[in-house]
Amino acid sequence: QAKLVESGGGLVQAGGSLRLSCQASGITFGVYDMGWYRQGPGKQRELVARITSGDGTNYVDSVKGRFTISRDNAKKTVYLQMNSLKPEDTAVYYCNGRYRSLEYWGQGTQVTVSS
Repeated sequence: QAKLVESGGGLVQAGGSLRLSCQASGITFGVYDMGWYRQGPGKQRELVARITSGDGTNYVDSVKGRFTISRDNAKKTVYLQMNSLKPEDTAVYYCNGRYRSLEYWGQGTQVTVSS
């Protein structure tokens, strides 16, 4: 049974850092493109960063230069290092895994950035 479990969210002051982790199980992790999405209060869910099975990455413009996505296939884990956090980064962050027609979501982890 496929499962994605996020961790690492919390409350941080503006300018601070957090590292999110997403532990996968029940999937052949290495073939999946993995992504982090977020949904802020009253907003639609948006793609924050994605890393392909070949380690290609892309980011939404608002986080470029501040966030870094990475993966460890041996640990079946994808990370999101978030630096220089801003109040507008406040959201529930979701892990996503996609391979062909298969797609899975984690339950989300709350990130709150205070000003």
